[in-house]
Amino acid sequence: MEYIYAAMLIHKAGGKVNEGSVKKVLEAAGAKVDEGRVKALVAALSDIDIEKAIAEATIATATPVQTANEESKSVEKKKEEKKEDTQAAAGLGALFG
Repeated sequence: MEYIYAAMLIHKAGGKVNEGSVKKVLEAAGAKVDEGRVKALVAALSDIDIEKAIAEATIATATPVQTANEESKSVEKKKEEKKEDTQAAAGLGALFG
């Protein structure tokens, strides 16, 4: 993962993701650099639009979170409705008490 993180950091800083820059970031972080992994990473990223990939990943991960939030709101609404029903029934009981 540190190789991916290095590439993302370089990209975010506006640098060019190449073997030299990835190697420098990894060395600066104190990681042991595997030249083969660096070359593979750079080759794999050469045809990828990193901004587009990040945007797509953000959309994909946001959907389950939004769904969970909607489900949570639905459960809370049902609890409130049940509480209101219980209070109303208690009020009717007082009329005939």
